[in-house]
Amino acid sequence: MDVLIVGSLAYDSLETPLGSRDDELGGSASYGGFSAAFHNRRLSGNGIGLVGVIGDDFKTEHLDWYKDAGLEISGIESIEGETFRWKGSYHGDMAEAVTHETHLNVFEHFQPKVPTSHTKPKVLMCANLHPNLQSSVISQTTAGRVSILDSMNLWIDIAHDELLEVIQKVDIVVLNDGEVRMLASDDNLIRAAQSVLAMKKSGILIVKKGEHGVLALHPDGMISIPSYPTLDLTDPTGCGDSFAGAMAQFLSQGNGEVSREELAESLVHATVTASFTIERFGTERIRNLTPEEYDSRLNDFRLISRTL
Repeated sequence: MDVLIVGSLAYDSLETPLGSRDDELGGSASYGGFSAAFHNRRLSGNGIGLVGVIGDDFKTEHLDWYKDAGLEISGIESIEGETFRWKGSYHGDMAEAVTHETHLNVFEHFQPKVPTSHTKPKVLMCANLHPNLQSSVISQTTAGRVSILDSMNLWIDIAHDELLEVIQKVDIVVLNDGEVRMLASDDNLIRAAQSVLAMKKSGILIVKKGEHGVLALHPDGMISIPSYPTLDLTDPTGCGDSFAGAMAQFLSQGNGEVSREELAESLVHATVTASFTIERFGTERIRNLTPEEYDSRLNDFRLISRTL
């Protein structure tokens, strides 16, 4: 298995300046999974596995979406109750969501159980979860190449010590710029990023900056990549997760230590992939993305990046 993604499977209700949707399939594992699955097909990889929990209200149609994408879903646990639900809205430049309701439901007592067949992925992707759950996943698996962890401001606030402990157990940490500043208690992003990497003690830090691109700290030097100038800004939900899924799948194709050049190339693919996710509500765009569309935008992005 190339990539194992452990995270949330959810239904999102949201409103943006472009409209609204109720009960859209969402969750970090959904977005990351569809993104990684697209690149798995494109690169003729060895498969993507999901681990998560759903309620008995989860639609069979949406399980079929996972299967049709080529995702291995034996790690998805179905239990009595309702699936995790989130309700939010975006306004103005849609840089940040406003949360109106969060109902954890079956996700509240989720204890990840990694199937025996999934315990040795090439790349482990711990999507946004409580740090203790991420530690549990790490203890159940052995990543053949790299382990990646994503987090959020909530865990920095209420599980600070646990987060500091778990980020030392993985090779790559992914945070957005606000989370990096919050964790380091420093408004200067570069200085804050260096402080967070020092807390981690070794490895790689990826800093997502939304419309301003991405910054990465690698042992061999810093990387800065712009965002793709997307015109069809519809729904930012899941962009960070699709970003991470694409990066994870790209890195699963190599061996040994991740070089600065390889990391930079993975971030190019992650950036281009996320630019598609934002164009439609929910997972629609990333689920229906074609290799031809992707390659065309990838070539455009390389040309744009050379002129900056």
